[in-house]
Amino acid sequence: MVAGNDAILNETVRLPCGAELPNRIAKAAMTEGLGDRRNRATDRHVELYRRWGEGGAGLLVTGNVLVDRWHLERPGNLAIAGPQDDEALAGLKAIARAGTAHGSHLWMQLNHAGRQTQKAINPTPKAPSTVALKMRNGRFGRPVPLTETEITDIIDRFAFAARTARETGFTGVQMHAAHGYLASQFLSPLSNPRDDRWGGSLENRARFLVETVRAMRKATARDFVVSVKLNSADFQRGGFSADDSATVAKWLEQEGVDLIEISGGNYEQPRMIDFDRKDPLQDATYRGIKRREAYFLGFVPKLKQSVDIPVMVTGGFRSLAAMEEAAGNDMVDVIGLGRPFLVDPDAAHRLLRDRVARLICRDADLRIGNGIFGPNSPISFLRDLNAWGALGWYYEQVYRLADGKEPDLQLSAFRALLAYDRTEGAGAKALER
Repeated sequence: MVAGNDAILNETVRLPCGAELPNRIAKAAMTEGLGDRRNRATDRHVELYRRWGEGGAGLLVTGNVLVDRWHLERPGNLAIAGPQDDEALAGLKAIARAGTAHGSHLWMQLNHAGRQTQKAINPTPKAPSTVALKMRNGRFGRPVPLTETEITDIIDRFAFAARTARETGFTGVQMHAAHGYLASQFLSPLSNPRDDRWGGSLENRARFLVETVRAMRKATARDFVVSVKLNSADFQRGGFSADDSATVAKWLEQEGVDLIEISGGNYEQPRMIDFDRKDPLQDATYRGIKRREAYFLGFVPKLKQSVDIPVMVTGGFRSLAAMEEAAGNDMVDVIGLGRPFLVDPDAAHRLLRDRVARLICRDADLRIGNGIFGPNSPISFLRDLNAWGALGWYYEQVYRLADGKEPDLQLSAFRALLAYDRTEGAGAKALER
């Protein structure tokens, strides 16, 4: 395969379980925040996935679906925390019908936020250890270590949620083991200093992820897709490394995982949104990765030496040329796109059918201010404003699409930041306890 092959992104991708993705473009997981006060699906989810399902991507991955309502990533998450009533099941089935109506695969991303649960939801979240997030913004509390019984209960919850996904019409699941959520917390020696069978060696730190994948596979069927989103690294000194990631990926392949999506970072070091908060001594590593358009493409050769299963890379892709080169010369099986689908829900058609040279994205424009507010501000809190403002801007686009509207490209990042803060606060207060 060579870069510039104008058919390469249209090729099907066959997964080990026998399923086939109709093309190489995926709408990667992005948090929706559309759940009701009981974290159930709404008509807004259905409209959103109808829009994306019509957009031409071979694969759609949902935002976080949590297996514990008190360990949410944000208040409006969907959650499958036990048997679902008829209304809840009907909502999930409606999303599945909307997302798959035009031939796309639709995978439910399953997660548990662990210590990255906000205080407004749970001031004492469960995690591998008492090691708290070093965020200094007051949003996160000190976690309580999980017991052996609680760990096995969470594994069972993931298996139950995977079974529910299959029964409601989703074509697969993706376990979120990246971005500093619970499975990622277990993997990192920085957040997991346990000395029992769930901590210490890499094999022990990976036990939660491996056993959860095994349980999800057992709870579903061999022809149902089970995938994992895995950090290429935490980008923190002493954390989960690229060597660790390649080794864990091999173990996941042995458990029957059908695809691994590569990402990186966590709340302390959010490289998944191209933002550098801490640990500047890791900059040299990150600069090496950023020489290419996609943030984590540099990890693919190491991963491909470890596994033979399909690999998806998400983060930073914007140009058709870069995507074709990655799918050809870099042997990336699936190109994951996130934010471009919020600016243009037909982004996959633009690439595959119209062959646009570059997708529209507003990342570079979403600055709350210049100078002291810029990305290189010496004051970390002011730097963070830009990251939160950009997140808020994209959240507002999710809401517009879910309401049947077009994206608002003129919305300011500052207004979006204020709206985000109001929405999250109101959502946390509205949760049914």
